[in-house]
Order: sequence, then C-alpha cells, then structure tokens
Amino acid sequence: MSSNATLEVQFSLRAKPGPRQEHELSPMPVGLLPQITRVLALAIHIDDLLRKGEVRDYSDAARLGLLCRERVSQIMRLTYLAPDIQIEILYFPPVPGGRYPISETAMRRIASMLSWADQRTEWARLKATHRLS
Repeated sequence: MSSNATLEVQFSLRAKPGPRQEHELSPMPVGLLPQITRVLALAIHIDDLLRKGEVRDYSDAARLGLLCRERVSQIMRLTYLAPDIQIEILYFPPVPGGRYPISETAMRRIASMLSWADQRTEWARLKATHRLS
C-alpha cells in the first residue's frame, strides 16, 4: 500500500421526511408592517411605559420618542379601540411599502367612539368598504 493514497467519499444530504423541525424557519413575508400596525404598537408601548412609571406623561414620552406632545396624544387615542380590533390591526400582514388601505386617521375616528359596539360596527363597515374580509 502506498503512503500517498487518498480516499474520496461523495454523498448528498437530504432533509429528513416527516414533521417540520422546530429550528426550521418559515419564509419571511415580503414588505413592511402597515403604518397603522406600527403606530398602534407604539401606542401600546407608550402606555406600558406610563403604567410602569418610566415616563410621567405624554410630554416625557414625546421627548423620549423625539415627537411633539400633540402627536403622542394622537397616537395614544388608538389605545381606546376595542381590544379585538387592536388585535386584528396588530396581526395585519406585511405589505409592500407598508401602505395599507386603512389609514391611521380612519382608525382614530373609530377610536373616538365611546361604545366598543359602535366601534365594531364601524370597523366592520370600514373593512367591507376596502374588501378586507
């Protein structure tokens, strides 16, 4: 036997058939979360900061977020939406450019309604207008 002998082994790897493994990632959706989703998430975050005492008021939150106090007030109005509406908005899928047919202004208008039942009625009407189920 020669001392310069080499051995070459070739094989191919295949995914094991069966249920999906935990470590496998699903493909990332293309696009950005809609603006209304991002703004509502910010409102919830600011509300959490207020509850924890990490900011004293909207002015503190505005300074922290480099916003004006009036804009923080607008954003915080979204927290008045019925919880089920908030959940729907938070789960909107990413869209190209982050543009979604439902605007923040329309959602603030709905949030200004005192009754959650009225909010839900208007929300259903708005979704039907835009053909969003």
